[in-house]
Amino acid sequence: MKPSKISRLTKNLFEAILALETPAEAKNFFRDLCTVDELKEMSERWEIVKLLNKDWPYRKIAKKLQISTTTVSRVALWLYNGTGGYQSMLKRLNHHHKPTPSGKGLR
Repeated sequence: MKPSKISRLTKNLFEAILALETPAEAKNFFRDLCTVDELKEMSERWEIVKLLNKDWPYRKIAKKLQISTTTVSRVALWLYNGTGGYQSMLKRLNHHHKPTPSGKGLR
């Protein structure tokens, strides 16, 4: 997918995130920035990425995280066809084994 243009405000946010130095700083910053529900949703998305990367079936992920298969599918779309952000983080954090979409939908 084609990267979208980001606003100056969004760039400023990204710069603030890049300035974080410790997990404790990140925790405090994101807790002040986001609601508990927003943090939960972002955490779930990252967990979905890691499980998809391990070739878990969509339904098994949905059951484990108690979310819809639609949510899993949406995250998979960005994992396999996004701008590469998930892939970069998987590589950087050594979770990567080059996931490929199965084409099986809700496996």
